[in-house]
Amino acid sequence: MSQINLIIDILYNIYFAMIFIYVLMSWLPNVRDSFIGELLGKLVEPYLAPFRRFIPALFGTIDVSPIIALFVLEFAKNGLKYLIWYIF
Repeated sequence: MSQINLIIDILYNIYFAMIFIYVLMSWLPNVRDSFIGELLGKLVEPYLAPFRRFIPALFGTIDVSPIIALFVLEFAKNGLKYLIWYIF
């Protein structure tokens, strides 16, 4: 069971890093046009899009939806680990 928890943690850390790097890339617009930027966009935007739809930007420019998305991702990781622990 600890191996399942380890796999969940590794996948969470990878996706967390992908979202974090994608958000940092928004400060450098030319980077998003690169291959890595487009790849990260294809992997991260489907997850971030629902949050951006419901959470407006602060002052019209500051997007806090990735922060909320990361909190939800953390809750989902902990919930999944709890369910697996409870079932097994």
